Amino acid sequence: METSVVLPVEAEGFVQSLETFSLKEIGSERWFRQHEYIEKLNMQAILNASAMHDEFVKEFLVSYGKIPVLVHEMIVVEVWKQKVFPILCQLQDFNPQNTFHLYMVIHHEATIINLLETIMFHKDSCEAADDSVLDLVDYCHRKLTLLASEATRECAVTHDQHKVISTIEELQMQSAALEFEISLKAVSVLRYITDHTDSISVISRMLCTHNVPCVLVQLIDCCPWSRCGDGEVQKYINGKWQKIPAEDHLKMTKLDGQVWLSLYNLLLKEDCQRKYDFNSFNKSQLLKLRGFLTDVLVDQFPNLIELQRFLAHLAVTDAAPPKKELILEQIPEMWNHIVRENSGKWKAIAKYQVKETFSLSESDLMRQAQRLAQTYNLDVMESLLPDKPKCGFCGKGATKRCSQCQGEWYCHRECQVKHWPKHKQTCKLIAETTETIQRDVHISS
Repeated sequence: METSVVLPVEAEGFVQSLETFSLKEIGSERWFRQHEYIEKLNMQAILNASAMHDEFVKEFLVSYGKIPVLVHEMIVVEVWKQKVFPILCQLQDFNPQNTFHLYMVIHHEATIINLLETIMFHKDSCEAADDSVLDLVDYCHRKLTLLASEATRECAVTHDQHKVISTIEELQMQSAALEFEISLKAVSVLRYITDHTDSISVISRMLCTHNVPCVLVQLIDCCPWSRCGDGEVQKYINGKWQKIPAEDHLKMTKLDGQVWLSLYNLLLKEDCQRKYDFNSFNKSQLLKLRGFLTDVLVDQFPNLIELQRFLAHLAVTDAAPPKKELILEQIPEMWNHIVRENSGKWKAIAKYQVKETFSLSESDLMRQAQRLAQTYNLDVMESLLPDKPKCGFCGKGATKRCSQCQGEWYCHRECQVKHWPKHKQTCKLIAETTETIQRDVHISS
């Protein structure tokens, strides 16, 4: 029997009801209900795309013109995380025993970028996003810039290595870890925009305002989804760090492919070449790519031969500066509007939300936890896994799960024992978090 989260008629109702919220309303009862709808739509969209079935979630979002609403809701949470959340964490009278309501707000941004990654693969989604594509380009640029910085990379490496901490400190660490995941999703979303957009305003925004090609070169150079340590290479694949066998060290990951495809689109499309300024700085940055375009890489991705030829030509010629054209360009509005509307009110909003939104009674927590338990159905979650479970120690197919955290798989008891010194801290954290949620779900029994 096929697993599903929502039926098409339910999905249509959810999509029709989607609306924008103000910064102050984040976390409210109405906001939380919409969060559940978006969570379910996201899971169903992934199921449909994975099974290559009728992608009715995408169709409804396109036909009802709700993609700009998703972009707005993602950006308003991004602003909240930057402007309100840090103040909220510093308020002396706020030390909640349970933070999963707050965590759901933080996770909301990740849910939406995940949904956008699934639907923006299609050209009609990009077209239906309309002017909000500009806001999405700005959003992706912010995330890619963050991803290219050492601070985010370090956070992604070390977020699970911590001692006994308060609930707020734990929440801050979870938020930082999620930021890495969100930024990786933004890489894919940007690539789909470069695939589909013909808008001069969007192209100009990517090339002239943000100089996205140079940001992508920086990502190729630092490769934040790959790391080396203790004589092994690990890559971030399908939501976790995985040990890569020696014979696969040079194998291109999906994220590598997304960055190269974005560069291919931005440098080789005729409209883009006319707009981009191949000045001495940009040229020197782009020519760094030649060192990465090895025979092994090009064999995996033959289209890069064209990029290789383009860079060889660029190295021996001086491109003419772009013609200055007198055109009216659209500019993104969402981020600036949200910040302008709430400027000077950040502390007041934080205090209001502590009192009215995040200080829930036990009965409210119970009701919320029960609703979340229904949203995150275990059978559905397992069907979303990209492949069969693999042993956390040797990498072979696994059938046995860690009984304490339920988050790691093993093929035999021997592998579990050998892996325990490394798994111990993570296991304890996951088990404690799961126990907290289960306690809230069953608090009435």
